[in-house]
Amino acid sequence: MYLYEGRGLLLLTLLAALQIGTEGRGTLPLCRPGFSEDVYVAVVPESAEKGQPLFNVKFVNCGQGGLVRFKCSNPSDFRIEADGVVYALRPLTLSTLPTVPLVIVARDETNQQQWQTQVRLTPPVGQSQQAQDIQAPPALSQGLQEIWFPSRQTDSSSIGQLKRMKRDWVIPPINVPENSRGEFPQDLVRIRSDNDKNRSLRYSVTGPGADQPPTGIFIIHPISGELSVMKPLDREHISNFHLRAHAVDLNGNQVESPIDIVINVIDMNDNRPEFIHQIWNGSVPEGSKPGTFVMTVTSVDKDDPKTSNGMLRYKIGSQNPESPTSNMFTINNKTGDIITVAAGLDREKVPQYTLIIQATDMEGNPMYGLSNTATAVIRVTDINDNPPEFTAEMFFGEVPENRVNVIVANLTVTDKDQPNTLAWKAVYKITGGDPTGRFSVPTDPTTNEGLVTVVKPIDYEISRTYMLTVVAVNEVSLARGIYSPRQSTATVSIRVIDVNESPYFDPNPKLIKLEEGMLAESSLTTFTAQDPDRFMQQSIRYTRLSDPANWLRIDANTGRITTIAVLDRESPYVKDNMYSATFLASDSGVPPASGTGTLQISLLDINDNAPHVYPQETEMCKKPEPNGINITALDGDLNPNAGPFAFELANRPADVRRNWTITRLSGDYAQLSLKIGFLESGIYEIPIIITDSGNLPMSNTSYLRVKVCQCDHNGDCTDQQHIIAAGLGTGAIIAILLCIIILLILVLLFVVWMKRRDKERQAKQLLIDPEDDVRDNILKYDEEGGGEEDQDYDLSQLQQPDTIEPDTIKPVGIRRMDERPLHPEPQYPIRSAAPHPGDIGDFINEGLKAADNDPTAPPYDSLLVFDYEGSGSTAGSLSSLNSSSSGGDQDYDYLNDWGPRFRKLADMYGGSDD
Repeated sequence: MYLYEGRGLLLLTLLAALQIGTEGRGTLPLCRPGFSEDVYVAVVPESAEKGQPLFNVKFVNCGQGGLVRFKCSNPSDFRIEADGVVYALRPLTLSTLPTVPLVIVARDETNQQQWQTQVRLTPPVGQSQQAQDIQAPPALSQGLQEIWFPSRQTDSSSIGQLKRMKRDWVIPPINVPENSRGEFPQDLVRIRSDNDKNRSLRYSVTGPGADQPPTGIFIIHPISGELSVMKPLDREHISNFHLRAHAVDLNGNQVESPIDIVINVIDMNDNRPEFIHQIWNGSVPEGSKPGTFVMTVTSVDKDDPKTSNGMLRYKIGSQNPESPTSNMFTINNKTGDIITVAAGLDREKVPQYTLIIQATDMEGNPMYGLSNTATAVIRVTDINDNPPEFTAEMFFGEVPENRVNVIVANLTVTDKDQPNTLAWKAVYKITGGDPTGRFSVPTDPTTNEGLVTVVKPIDYEISRTYMLTVVAVNEVSLARGIYSPRQSTATVSIRVIDVNESPYFDPNPKLIKLEEGMLAESSLTTFTAQDPDRFMQQSIRYTRLSDPANWLRIDANTGRITTIAVLDRESPYVKDNMYSATFLASDSGVPPASGTGTLQISLLDINDNAPHVYPQETEMCKKPEPNGINITALDGDLNPNAGPFAFELANRPADVRRNWTITRLSGDYAQLSLKIGFLESGIYEIPIIITDSGNLPMSNTSYLRVKVCQCDHNGDCTDQQHIIAAGLGTGAIIAILLCIIILLILVLLFVVWMKRRDKERQAKQLLIDPEDDVRDNILKYDEEGGGEEDQDYDLSQLQQPDTIEPDTIKPVGIRRMDERPLHPEPQYPIRSAAPHPGDIGDFINEGLKAADNDPTAPPYDSLLVFDYEGSGSTAGSLSSLNSSSSGGDQDYDYLNDWGPRFRKLADMYGGSDD
């Protein structure tokens, strides 16, 4: 088999010996594991790059399945993979090729069996005599690489022996440049078979790029076997194609075994480097030494990274600003690491640098390589290289005494470090002038000022001024080699202002011990206060502030406390034998100040309370079994002025000692029992004399109330209600009487209220029926009908109202609330009665004349008796207008100019008397 690589790319000739095995009659051929050839002849190019595949050897294991490993005799120059492909480990040229054959050994790891073959490396065609025997067939493209199917030869020297058949050839890859601009289709290789000399064959290729997606990239001429590419290839899309060539006869029978063809797409520099980010952000502390790592920028190139097309180199194009030098940073041209190369990074001067980074392929060749740029922004981070410095050496402040949580002075500092960072925030410490810790200097988080604050009360009488030494530092330590200057320390002068302080009692509270029963006007003690203002001449006056039992009095000037009542330990104001009173001391300052003190009196018990029986009431059956009642005594005093007690029955009445007896059980208890076996039901009060054990014993006669009742078999009273009713006390009777009296009063009040309600209801009723009111029959305001002839009115009522029958006159006191009053009413001269006219108009005219000629006519004259609508109207009466007497003095002719509505008035008042 011969293989030619056209266009100066590669020529590889593989020569193989044909193994012939003997074949017996009727026997099958045998398979022996081993290399397909004993000797391989490989034609290598004039130069080979590192990692480039050169050739491959084929090993047949006959289906044994064992693990076979390959080794070569020159492992420093060549590497063989498990599939038999040999790669160059370093760049090779014709001058560096080994002169001795390359030995390849295969070893079965299972049975340790070994096989070996030799590979002879020869130069390309033109430098080898073997190329002289290769001629292109006529009528085919001249100079086109040919790939021959392996021929099948049989050694017929001995019949019955196995045939030795040539094994598969190793076809080297075909290299096709990407982005080719040549005419298409472009011929690549020619597939040939030895059998096409005897008969017509048809060639075809299969695989991705041919009959599998992406289809239509490669085609083969079915007769000539020329393999062609139909379009430009893109290595970044598909870097290689694996095809399989087939040869069949006209009947479709396979003539040759398929051979594998690998087409590698050769990379071209058609892709520009691309940075992962267009803007890269990094940081470096200020003051960093040269060689400090800053950041790494990365660019990618889609071209083959194994070629110079994809090998990138970095460099810094520019730096902004160029301070303190123009080369503050450098970049590793291969890795993209940016580091510092100069000292002098100072954030306070240059807080940020901007670098333009350039990446170029072709190993940075500026003539042939493609470039791209990105921006690297390097922020100089702050370190604490600037200590805080006070704006002044001395600060002043003042504070009233006894005031706390008061800001005395504000300390201001400057710090050149970045604001609001730990290197900028100040911490203030008082290093002198405050041994008692009365001041603190917290930091204002907004302004970074030191706030000198009083945390403990200051006494003007002890110290009038304070001189504090304050040091300012940062929250983090200064950088190495930086020290605090003198300006980081300041002095604070604080003046204390004297104020009027409150007097104070000492001790407070004051405790005294007294026996109870002390009489009034007895002197107890002197309770005085002291004024802390030693430099002020002031007097103190005392008053009583709290005295719950009103027992004490204090002298306003001396503070002497005396009693105004008897001290009683058993008083409810005494708690645990202790009585407390509060007094107020006020000075004469401006404004005055006051303080309080508490006097505690511990009262010692005396025998001033007589004992009494307990319980005061009890029950007993008629026939008690047993017939004893246990009793004790209560005494307001304490021991030894209380128990043990002595119990005895009083001598009177006489039946007490005859019916009852008392027996002492212990110092505090006794038993009362009946002497007789039966006692009638009822309530019995038994006098018992009890004496305590005081130094001067006190006795008291107490009455024990005993209820004797009929008992059941359990000892419980069965006639309890009868006994209780029989023994109803005076208080219960009074309560019952009060309830009865209150009930009677409520009934009486209810009766009075009902009567008053009836009277009010009668007074509110209108005694005149509206239908009987004559005037109401006339005042039909909403009537829009015709004149008097159309109305069914009794006009005789209007002709002479004074002639109304007396029985229709309403009695005095029975009138409507809104009616015109009748009494009292002034008396006017009686006008002569006019004859009864038959027409209402004549009646009105007569009444008008009478009213005009009567100067004593009231405002509601005879023309205005139609109705009275109550008093208090804000409108004046129309009757006050003099109808004719005054009309003569005025000219009403102007009413004619006001329109037809006023013409009637003009005729009435503006004309003559007619």
